[in-house]
Amino acid sequence: MKDVPLTLDKVSELKYVPQYPDVKTYVNVFGNLFQWEADDWQSASLSWKESCYIHAGISGAEVTIKGPDAQALVSMSAINDCYKWRLNFGKHLVMCDENGLISSHALVNRTAEDTFVMSAGNPWPWLKLLNTGKYQAEPIFGDIYVFQCAGPKSLTCIEDFLQADLHDLKCLETRTITVPGLGIETLVQRIGMSGTLSYELRGPAQDGPAVYDAFYQVGKARYDMKRLGWRTYFVNHTEGGYPQTSCSFSQACDIDPDFIASGMNLLPPVYTGSYDPANARARLRTPGEVGWSWMAKFDHDFVGRAAVEAEAAAPKRTIVTLEWNDEDVADIYNSQFRYGEPYKYMELPCSPQQPAGGNADRVLSKEGREIGVASASVYSKYFRKFICQCTIDVDQADIGNEVVLEWGDFGGIIKKVRARVERYPYLDLVRNEKYDMDTVPHGFKK
Repeated sequence: MKDVPLTLDKVSELKYVPQYPDVKTYVNVFGNLFQWEADDWQSASLSWKESCYIHAGISGAEVTIKGPDAQALVSMSAINDCYKWRLNFGKHLVMCDENGLISSHALVNRTAEDTFVMSAGNPWPWLKLLNTGKYQAEPIFGDIYVFQCAGPKSLTCIEDFLQADLHDLKCLETRTITVPGLGIETLVQRIGMSGTLSYELRGPAQDGPAVYDAFYQVGKARYDMKRLGWRTYFVNHTEGGYPQTSCSFSQACDIDPDFIASGMNLLPPVYTGSYDPANARARLRTPGEVGWSWMAKFDHDFVGRAAVEAEAAAPKRTIVTLEWNDEDVADIYNSQFRYGEPYKYMELPCSPQQPAGGNADRVLSKEGREIGVASASVYSKYFRKFICQCTIDVDQADIGNEVVLEWGDFGGIIKKVRARVERYPYLDLVRNEKYDMDTVPHGFKK
C-alpha cells in the first residue's frame, strides 16, 4: 500500500519532507523539525549494509561565498589545498581556530571560478574572515533540502528514480538532473557518511517534500528503502569512521565570544559524560585527533597553521574504535533492575541520544592513567556490539589494546567498562571511493 503524506495545513511543520501518518516522533535540530524515527531503528541500522536509506536530517542552511577573493578567503579558512579544485567537485574542508582546534568542517562545492557553496556546515570561519574587511567577496544564504541515500542499492535506486545513468559519477562530483514527473532539478553528488556506497540529492527547500516522497515511493517499492531518522543516523558515523561536530565533538567556535554574541549558535553543546563539564578541551578536537592531519597542506597560510603543523610533526593522539565488553554493557542494563542507584542509562542505538557533541567520557589505561576521550557511543545492530569513537594517545592505539572507559556523568555513579581498541573505521565493507561500479546494477538503461 502506498504511503500517502497528510495534507492538513496545521500538521505540516516539516519543511523538507512530507508528514507521513505512520511517523510518530520528531526532533527539533538547528531550529528545524525532522523525523526522529520513521522506519524502526533496527531495520534502519541495517539499511546501508543490505539495501539503502533516505535521510533528510541535515537539510537546512546553504552558504555561498562569491567574489574575486572568494578562493583566497576559503583557502585562509581551511587546512586543505583549495587551489587544485575542479569545477563541480566538492572537498571536505577542515577549518580551525588560532589554536589549531576544529572550529567547523563541511562539504564545500566549487560551482564556478569565484563561487564556493557550503551545505550542512557552520560558516562561522568564513564570516569571521569576511568581517576583517580584507576580502572582496559576499555571502549568499539559501535554504535547501539534503537527502542522503546510502547502501548497496542506493545508486540503482537513484538511477531508477531520476531515469539517468550515473555510474560514471566520481566521488565528490556533482551533476544536475531534472526529476521526471516533477519538472524540477536536483543536484546529485557521490558523497555520504555511511562508509558504503552513498549519494546526496540537493535542491531548494520548497521542492523537498515532493522530491522526498517521489524518491521514497520508488525506493520502498523496489529497493527496500528505509527512512532513516535522527535516532539512528549517527550509527553510520561511528561505524563508518566519520567524526562529526554535534556528534563526536564540539566546535571550537562554541567558546569563541564573537560566535556566542553573534546568535548563530543554534545548538549550544551540553557537556555530559564522565569528564568534568568545566573541561571544555575534552570536548574539542584537533585535526590529528580525528585522523585528518593528512588533509593539511602547508603550502599556504591558514588560520591555526602553526598549531596544526606542530601537531602533524609530532602527533600525540589519534582516533580508534573502542569495542565495549558485552558483560559490562549487560551490567549497565541489569543495574536498572537492582535496588540502589543504577548506572547511567544507555539509550539505543545512540547513547546519549544525538546530537550530543558535548558528551565526553574518560578513557584510562588498565593501570588507571588517563589516555583518551570517548564519544559517539552506539549499538551496532549489524555487528551486535556496542562501540564508540575514541581519541587516544598514539602509544595506546594498537588494535587489541585493552582500556577502561568510564561510563556515567561527572559527579555521579560511574561504571568502569572494559573495552578493546579495534579497527578504524569499524565497518569492514567496501568504501564509497573504492566501489567497483561494474558490480552495481543499473537502474536506468538508455
